[in-house]
Amino acid sequence: MNETEPLATAILLAAFGAVLATSVLFSRASQRLAVPVALVFLGIGVLAGSEGVLGIPFEDYRFAFRIGTVALVLILFDGGLNTPLTHVRAVARPAGVLATVGVAGTAALVGVAAHLLGFDWPLALLLGAVVSSTDAAAVFTVLKTSGISLKRRVGTTLEVESGLNDPMAVLLTTALTGALLAPGGLSVGQLAFDVTRELVVGAAMGVVVGRAGRLLLGRVRLAAGGLYPALTLGLACLAFGVTTRLHGSGFLAVYVAAVLIGDGPLPFRPGLLRVHDALAWLGQIVMFLVLGLLVFPSRLAEVAGIGLALALFLAVVARPLVVALCLAPFRFPRREVAYVGWVGLRGAVPIILATFPVLAGAPGAGRVFDVVFFIVVVNALVPGATVPWVTRRLGLESGEPPAPRAVLEIESMQPLEGSLLSFHVSEALAVAGVPLRELDFPEGASIVLIVRGRELLAPKGDTALATGDHAYVFARPKDLAWVQLMFGRPESE
Repeated sequence: MNETEPLATAILLAAFGAVLATSVLFSRASQRLAVPVALVFLGIGVLAGSEGVLGIPFEDYRFAFRIGTVALVLILFDGGLNTPLTHVRAVARPAGVLATVGVAGTAALVGVAAHLLGFDWPLALLLGAVVSSTDAAAVFTVLKTSGISLKRRVGTTLEVESGLNDPMAVLLTTALTGALLAPGGLSVGQLAFDVTRELVVGAAMGVVVGRAGRLLLGRVRLAAGGLYPALTLGLACLAFGVTTRLHGSGFLAVYVAAVLIGDGPLPFRPGLLRVHDALAWLGQIVMFLVLGLLVFPSRLAEVAGIGLALALFLAVVARPLVVALCLAPFRFPRREVAYVGWVGLRGAVPIILATFPVLAGAPGAGRVFDVVFFIVVVNALVPGATVPWVTRRLGLESGEPPAPRAVLEIESMQPLEGSLLSFHVSEALAVAGVPLRELDFPEGASIVLIVRGRELLAPKGDTALATGDHAYVFARPKDLAWVQLMFGRPESE
């Protein structure tokens, strides 16, 4: 046995563990600074890289691309599982326009600005395509850590847009990289055909995998609860891999499949969602750490002026203008249009897309990568740090009640005939201040737990519901309408 191998593996794991743990611990600082936590991971990757404190030599763009792809699959699948299908349908048209026409418009405007700053047209348009897609994960990380609850339509529009806009950005980047390598080879007709094919095949395969996944999860009984997340992870990988081989958008297929799988009862649902949430966070951390390792700070200084100008142009001019034009037919209020236009953060996708021309050996690709990295960092800071303030300033907080300090869940291998729902007791509800014995509950419904501040209360006949309580109610399907008439909309919706 090679004696260096156990030691080398131990050193590798120790280094990875130290960087991973440091990234997680330092992420707490983002809560106070209102900066996307992904930027913290990215910064630690830079500090650990070739010109950083640890001096880890790394310039493997292919490995970074693969890590980024896997991470995006995990992130998109987790986002889809937590997005109700009814919400997606409500914003499908505006989000779809933003994800297609909006991406193309943003790419064109940034390309023009890059050309005016000295880039040749092929490189300028390529740079615009690379930074054309948004990353709602960064937005909701800021919102979540700042304790702000965004109004549903605005939040869902941003989230669904980010789940749908990757295919357009990927296709534009691929086509323009090819045009850079073979000038004159770009056909607008072929590009339009490719975009349509990717979107149609991606959506269709997402529906197929999603429907098959729901059927499978409803009928198969596995030996342990921990096997269900493994099964859903396998479905996510299948959705991406098979769709990509069929020349469709794997990212779109993953998101659509996850939305359909999550739209209904799932075995061990709470635990399954927690596992995918953890996988998404792990993917995000590792992805940004690896992308940070690729960066050479000395090269960023050379493109700082151009990068800053393009980042500000993207945030202040290109994104808001394109969003205003795309949402004009849908009669969004001005403040919502302004918000969607401002909160168009760029994240991992542009950096990953910037590896495309580098891997293809396109001339000038290294400079494009450096500029894109700079744009992503500045874009995350300028709109990112202002997201909580802008949300309050535009009055787009949802006003939803705070989450209870304790969560009661039922985990079951089989779908059960009944639901455990959480309700926030507001002052406007007729049940507030009324003893439980006086409430007209249906025969198949009952309050099973009350969360009041830091206390857990066992419901009894003389217990009165107080304003601010979180009441957990068990109800059968036939009684849900009556229960919601008493308590309003469940917190879990």
